[in-house]
Amino acid sequence: MCATRARIAVVIPALNEEAALPHVLRALPTHLVEEVIVVDNGSSDHTAETARAAGATVLREPRRGYGWACLAGITYLKTKSPDIVVFLDGDGSDYPQELPLLIRPIVEEGYDLVIGSRTKGHAADGALLPQARFGNAVATFLIRALYGFSYSDLGPFRAIRFPSLLCLGMTDRTYGWTVEMQIKAIQQGLRITEVPVRYRRRIGGTSKVTGTVRGTLGAGYKILWTVLRYAVRPLWARRQSNGT
Repeated sequence: MCATRARIAVVIPALNEEAALPHVLRALPTHLVEEVIVVDNGSSDHTAETARAAGATVLREPRRGYGWACLAGITYLKTKSPDIVVFLDGDGSDYPQELPLLIRPIVEEGYDLVIGSRTKGHAADGALLPQARFGNAVATFLIRALYGFSYSDLGPFRAIRFPSLLCLGMTDRTYGWTVEMQIKAIQQGLRITEVPVRYRRRIGGTSKVTGTVRGTLGAGYKILWTVLRYAVRPLWARRQSNGT
């Protein structure tokens, strides 16, 4: 698959991101991207109109939740069958111009999933809050201990072959989406790598997740529950098959 021939789609979940989206969409290397899909996740501002004016395809998913928005994007792309799907946030915290860094290991080295690692790259002061760093450290430690693969981050900026993504059978509707993908990729034997990426403060205030106590606790619980859930499930299945 040549880089110039790979059909690349970008999915951007967005909730009240009218201020940030113009910056995000302008920074995307559109000469590499076949289609940009912004999933409006129940916004009360002009997120949808802003995205549409910038040339993006806009989907509406009123059920709040990061996973719900990503699942809506996947469902839409089943009719398009791109080679690669890139996910990134719509709040301006990622650097969309770094998309080629995530694509290159897939098109040139045969990887299936590439995670943009904020901890290996450079995070601006105040961009990756202490609670986010701590949660990342705990989750990646547990993944290494339970699944035998070493990640450095659960960063949202990532690229994956679309057929591989469909095979993962993603189901999470909220905060567990990113970690579910990373665990299932290990379990299904995908070729996985990380690349360093930059990260900055989001446009328009603090994070909707780690910027609040409720969001931090909710995300932390869901991520840890997801990590443990997929470790326990195979053990339970083996016991059931053995009649114990």
